[in-house]
Amino acid sequence: MEALEAPPSLAPDNRSVIFTLSIHGREAECSVLREALEQHFWVQPGAGDARILKAFADGRKRITAVAERKLRAHSDEQIVLTSADFEVRT
Repeated sequence: MEALEAPPSLAPDNRSVIFTLSIHGREAECSVLREALEQHFWVQPGAGDARILKAFADGRKRITAVAERKLRAHSDEQIVLTSADFEVRT
């Protein structure tokens, strides 16, 4: 996995954080839904933009690792991370 190119941003509808992931010279636009941040990254419902972006920054390594795995498995799709992507499977 390579570095994120552009800083993350909130989607216009405030329901997700959008980020770009670059892997082996290929860029993919990804997003992580706000509900996933609320359930797995300690964002309170109704939190402001700054808190949402801070939660993304704090969880960036985990979020990008999950996005990378999903991108490798579904290389032709836009990557949208939901709460289910962060659940621990046994």
